[in-house]
Amino acid sequence: HLVARWLATLEKKLEAYSEGSHSAYRVYISAEPAATRDSHIIPQGILESSIKITNEPPTGMKANLHKALDCFNQDTLERCARENEFKGILNSLCYFHAVVSERRKFGPQGWNREYPFNVGDLTISVDVLYNYLEANPKVPWQDLRYLFGEIMYGGHITDDWDRRLCRTYLEVFVLPQMLEGDVNLAPGYPLPPNSDYNAYHDYVDEVLPPESPYLYGLHPNAEIGFLTTTSENLFRTVLEMQPRDSSGEGSGGITREEKVKNILDDILDKLPEEFNVSELMARAEEKTPYVVVAFQECERMNILTSEMKRSLKELDLGLKGELTITADMEDLQSSLFLDVVPASWAKRAYPSLNGLTAWYVDLLLRIKELESWVADFQMPAVIWLAGFFNPQSFLTAIMQSMARKNEWPLDKMCLQCDVSKKWREDFTSPPREGAYVHGLFMEGARWDTQTGMIQDARLKELSPPVPVIFIRAIPVDKQETKNVYECPVYKTRQRGPTFVWTFNLKTKEKPSKWIIAGVALLLSV
Repeated sequence: HLVARWLATLEKKLEAYSEGSHSAYRVYISAEPAATRDSHIIPQGILESSIKITNEPPTGMKANLHKALDCFNQDTLERCARENEFKGILNSLCYFHAVVSERRKFGPQGWNREYPFNVGDLTISVDVLYNYLEANPKVPWQDLRYLFGEIMYGGHITDDWDRRLCRTYLEVFVLPQMLEGDVNLAPGYPLPPNSDYNAYHDYVDEVLPPESPYLYGLHPNAEIGFLTTTSENLFRTVLEMQPRDSSGEGSGGITREEKVKNILDDILDKLPEEFNVSELMARAEEKTPYVVVAFQECERMNILTSEMKRSLKELDLGLKGELTITADMEDLQSSLFLDVVPASWAKRAYPSLNGLTAWYVDLLLRIKELESWVADFQMPAVIWLAGFFNPQSFLTAIMQSMARKNEWPLDKMCLQCDVSKKWREDFTSPPREGAYVHGLFMEGARWDTQTGMIQDARLKELSPPVPVIFIRAIPVDKQETKNVYECPVYKTRQRGPTFVWTFNLKTKEKPSKWIIAGVALLLSV
């Protein structure tokens, strides 16, 4: 990326000097992995004429732990007078480094965003550890955790939930009990006892359990999700690489253009009329916060459906030969053929990881839900929270309507979430205040209706549904803070930018267990 413009010149020079130069002369070029598709900027000529060597980062916990230990030697271990504390915390840091580096393979359940953690972070942290142990008579546990978690490693982190995860790992790995040998870095892997450098390498080989999500504090389901995503991406890439001959036959003996035409007609046929917002506004007697949310949702839906109609009609004329096919039309045609949501629609829609067929079924359900709400502006008995473009606006409306009713200041309020034992069908009318919401799923754990708490997930149940949640607003000072897990709610499995709200859920276990397991509520799976 530093010499992007000059690469073309380099290609010409290499070609010019390929004849008549010294036979032993070589050009070495080093490059880092490209972050996006657009960053693949090395000219084809250079790639074709070169021998390519890659230095892959180690995979798996064992390789990462050995790599972390390789940053040090016997002299490092002997440099500090307080041998027991220094070696114990150094080993914890090596494990912590291996966990945070390798956790990214689990995708958004591992980290909301990807971070470039490197061995420099580890070696600097060990230098800081040495300086602090030399300067203080007592081990400053809190200071060390803050420096490692908020500055050395936390300096890379841009997401608040990822910062919480990093901080929690250190609270579990770096604590006074480790000096008594009372800390397990993972189930079945105690902190190594005080010994020499080579013995630590041997300890990893002999004692570390086989590779599994348990080593990272995750549930085994996390691996199923990660392997499924990998295979889906592989098959999608293979599909996209198929020849794109418009005259060639597609599935079932029909041409690509005929298939696109069928999909196009089907979508236009089922797409309902747009909402008449001005007429709805005239009909609504009272502009409550909920009614305002309904109007906003109708307007957003109109923007999306009108773009869908416009682009599809345009493509239809293009396929008939009445309009010249443009690049936008080609992209739309390709998306319809590959069952992908077209970019111009996705830009105006809500986040979704579905293919086009599932996405369109979901869209029609959302429109139906909106239609039933605005027919008489009576709030549905149970709200489908995922059906909103902007779920935050509905949750805020709950707070606003209760603030007006009880004359509470809005900035001193928060949402109270009580998970019921019932499902959508069991409710016939909305609550007097607040709202019942349904359609949430839990990833990383499950909700146990018997105990009314978060429990470990069952194997192969990747995202079990959560019963109806009763949401109401309460003053902040009445909020329960004991035995609760602050659970982030996201729109999709992608997490990160799709964050919606924080729901406090009851737990018997320590919240740190669920933080490390990456437990979250999802609005769609």
